[in-house]
Amino acid sequence: MNEVYEKLKKCHEAVAKRITFKPELALILGSGLGDFCDTMDVKETLPYSEIEGFPKSTVAGHKGQFVFGYSGSVPIVAMQGRVHFYEGYPVQDVVLPTRLMHLMGAKTLFLTNAAGGINPAFHAGDFMLITDHISSLVPSPLIGTNIDELGTRFPDMSEVYSRRLRTIIENSAAAEGVSLQRGVYIQTTGPNYETPAEIRAYGRLGADAVGMSTAIEAMAARHCGMEVCGISCISNLAAGISANPLSHKEVQETADRVAPLFRKLVARAISDICAGK
Repeated sequence: MNEVYEKLKKCHEAVAKRITFKPELALILGSGLGDFCDTMDVKETLPYSEIEGFPKSTVAGHKGQFVFGYSGSVPIVAMQGRVHFYEGYPVQDVVLPTRLMHLMGAKTLFLTNAAGGINPAFHAGDFMLITDHISSLVPSPLIGTNIDELGTRFPDMSEVYSRRLRTIIENSAAAEGVSLQRGVYIQTTGPNYETPAEIRAYGRLGADAVGMSTAIEAMAARHCGMEVCGISCISNLAAGISANPLSHKEVQETADRVAPLFRKLVARAISDICAGK
């Protein structure tokens, strides 16, 4: 058996021994956004540290656990804290949680993150619906022997972020009166923030926002047949656009400030997605 798949199966067996809940949708909560779980009807929780072989989240503000429960009437599994490539894990470990939630039964992956705004029309505190991504700066999670049990060797990525789900989220935002930007997300390795020259280059490539996660998780999810959508919280303006030095504190403060609006948008979007609206 493929070593990566064998590790994934062992993690799934460990979860299955502890958790009986069956999710329909998987939600990954980015920096400062973990409080969404406070709005859920929580049934079970499972710290990552209690899953043998599972990578641990080391970033401040990331609790590091799976939360199982209902958002409205929708059964979901939420990640309070994701794993990042810059923490030193192999890229296959970074996407292990995404694949694991697929094995748990989730058919849809809802990604969130805190991102730096590259588009000059964006402001700190905006929400951006991810329409596409650029991932060429980080290694593909599909490098190595293909896991045939999950998907094909050469998966199509012409529509990573489902057009159907994007339309639903746009309608959800309009119904809740939440302003929603749209744009392309670019993932870098981190953990350092980008230079002004890099931000100018990314803008010329077509990126509207930049961050250190999400794209490889989306790729892994599409490889195994999940339908994917994503929203970025524009937590700061990127280097060279903002006159101020960048800091993780600023990211968290902005995410905390807009958290109530974010929770309202995500909850409505999850409900509408699973209702097929």
